[in-house]
Amino acid sequence: MANIKSQMKRNRQNEKRRLRNRAIRSELLTREKAAMAAVGTDNEDEALRQTIKRIDKAVAKGVLHKNTAARRKSRLVARLRAMSDEA
Repeated sequence: MANIKSQMKRNRQNEKRRLRNRAIRSELLTREKAAMAAVGTDNEDEALRQTIKRIDKAVAKGVLHKNTAARRKSRLVARLRAMSDEA
């Protein structure tokens, strides 16, 4: 444990950010699963739009790198198209 006052504050800040980032990442996974589950329904476009919106928000907040977000969006759309073609 740190003895320096500024480091103790930094530790508190890091913990808050870690918890916030974890919540955002968890929501992203939930949104991606919802988009996958919505394939073939009327809600498919809306679910994809909401997922991409959340990924972009995560980039804006600094949770994800922009290239990571681009890769995740690309892979998500590719998976959804593959599932649509199968159905």
